[in-house]
Amino acid sequence: MMNLLTRLPSWITSHWRTGAAVTGAIGIALICRRSLETDKARAERAQRMKEKEVRALADRISSYGRRVHLRYPTGDVVVGENDLAAQLRKRPDIVGTALNLLLGERKVQKAPLSGYWKLNV
Repeated sequence: MMNLLTRLPSWITSHWRTGAAVTGAIGIALICRRSLETDKARAERAQRMKEKEVRALADRISSYGRRVHLRYPTGDVVVGENDLAAQLRKRPDIVGTALNLLLGERKVQKAPLSGYWKLNV
């Protein structure tokens, strides 16, 4: 085992050109793939990325609600869209989309006051 560790640096220095060539080829292939992508495929990829971002934000909102409820167990957790957007450092429209996603899953309810939501924890 010790012999392998002493030979590893010399092997890396003698084969660095091969590693650089392989890395360059992979980079060129990725650039070509992106540049040859159609507008429809690009739009679909952007849509999938947005859906992933909204899903991740919805999960963060749910965990935020659970943490607040653990800290204050006797009351309801009510948040405002703008306050939550500032807390999570996201745009208010994305936070609204994530809250609407949670509304469909019945993890939140709209509060009587406009722009506020009650988190079901």
